[in-house]
Amino acid sequence: MNAQKGPKLMWRVRSKIRTLHYSFQTEKTYVHWIKRFIHYYHLKHPETMAEKEISAFLTHLAVDRKVSPSTQNQALYALLFLYKQVLEIDLPDKAINAVRAKPITNLPVVLSTSEVKVLHSSMSGLPKLMAQVIYGTGLRKSEVHRLRVKDIDFDRNQITVKRGKGGKDRPLPLPQTCKNELKSQIDFVNQLYLKDRKENIHGVELPYAIGIKYPNAGKSLAWQWVFPSLRISTAPRTKIQRRHHVHPTVFSKHLKKAVVEAGIQKHVTSHVFRHSFATHLLESGADIRTVQELLGHTDVRTTQIYTHVLNRNPTGTLSPLDKL
Repeated sequence: MNAQKGPKLMWRVRSKIRTLHYSFQTEKTYVHWIKRFIHYYHLKHPETMAEKEISAFLTHLAVDRKVSPSTQNQALYALLFLYKQVLEIDLPDKAINAVRAKPITNLPVVLSTSEVKVLHSSMSGLPKLMAQVIYGTGLRKSEVHRLRVKDIDFDRNQITVKRGKGGKDRPLPLPQTCKNELKSQIDFVNQLYLKDRKENIHGVELPYAIGIKYPNAGKSLAWQWVFPSLRISTAPRTKIQRRHHVHPTVFSKHLKKAVVEAGIQKHVTSHVFRHSFATHLLESGADIRTVQELLGHTDVRTTQIYTHVLNRNPTGTLSPLDKL
């Protein structure tokens, strides 16, 4: 088959992804790797290729492109999706014999409590509140962006993460330090909400099942984003104009600026606040199983990595230099 089948194939890929209700980010990732695979073989149709070509492509990524194991796995999952879900060709995972990307074990970057204070003081407005919520709850950046008004219970002092990583809900304690700021933020959200209703703007995007069962829920205050964008934008899939949550790059830009102003010489991302949340809890004596539940980790071994960066000497020994 020739390259003219390409656009039709990619349409089938996108259609299948949306039928299964995968996220837009997953759609972009899968489409990217499928296109890379096809172009690597000079526009040959995937139906004319199989395990041998997939293995060679994945080996190329590891050996020539030197990608990380997670990146190589992304490409693998995308291609398995293409063959199994779209082309309906069963490819046993074990049949794909590729050189695996060399695993790299990096300890998480963790801020000290004084560095967290300095960073927060170097930020203001919405980015500062988002930073406080991430550090105060251990939320992932994507989970912060997807918070809805209904997810915050001020009476019970609780934030509920709905459909977090792995599709699970989990309750988290609401930090008292930023409780009033969150109330003020929701008052602001209400103002935007009333403005949108007056201008007859489409309601916010809803999870698929909710959108089908309660199609007007997106026009209720309860489902509005806690951190909304100030602009109305066009949804990439439906082309509907509506208010989305604030773009992820907004927080990243403000955080990067704050790190420079604070003079912190660590590579700080939003996830570093999450790392710091977990580490500081363990340092204060919290049980690792409790921290695991708060972080939403399926396996406690994922949480245990934070025990390697605790602010204490696990052996109780001194450096020979300190004995001189």
